[in-house]
Amino acid sequence: MQKTPTWSTRILTAASGRETRMAMWSAPKWEFRLKYEVLRDTPTENELQILLGFFNQQQGSFGSFLLIDPDDNQATGQTIAVGDGTTASFTLVRTFGGYVEPVGAVVGGLTIYVNGARQTSGYSVAGNALTFSRPPASGAVISADFQYAFLVRFKDDAITAERFLRQMWSVGEVNLITVRG
Repeated sequence: MQKTPTWSTRILTAASGRETRMAMWSAPKWEFRLKYEVLRDTPTENELQILLGFFNQQQGSFGSFLLIDPDDNQATGQTIAVGDGTTASFTLVRTFGGYVEPVGAVVGGLTIYVNGARQTSGYSVAGNALTFSRPPASGAVISADFQYAFLVRFKDDAITAERFLRQMWSVGEVNLITVRG
């Protein structure tokens, strides 16, 4: 798997050479490149059919789904926010090399803390949104442990499979890109 953060920056260059830059996104889109050098298509091993069937269920780049990166899927002791006494809903985030960004969705292992005290009720999570039934107190530090996934879609509307031996196929690359919910 290859993984690439992608940004969108608008750059205007004046006749003098001076630049004006504008960041169009507040967080990167992540691109994933998956390589499938050997996919079997036999009655008992049908990896090709599984991949192409899933691609067709998504209607190419139309549908979105969750991707768990086996090396980047867990946050521990992650600071989410500091309460202000009125806000009850917060976006779950992760810190990646000092940069903080929203996660695609929480997929397990969720534990919420307010000022270090584990919360066993009084909140709900949908996707990457944490909502408390009552807003945390002003100055209360909200943190969490959780497993997350990236919300992605196929980047392209076509996948080419090439047969190189009987019942053996290759799909050079399958490209995915994150989407914002």
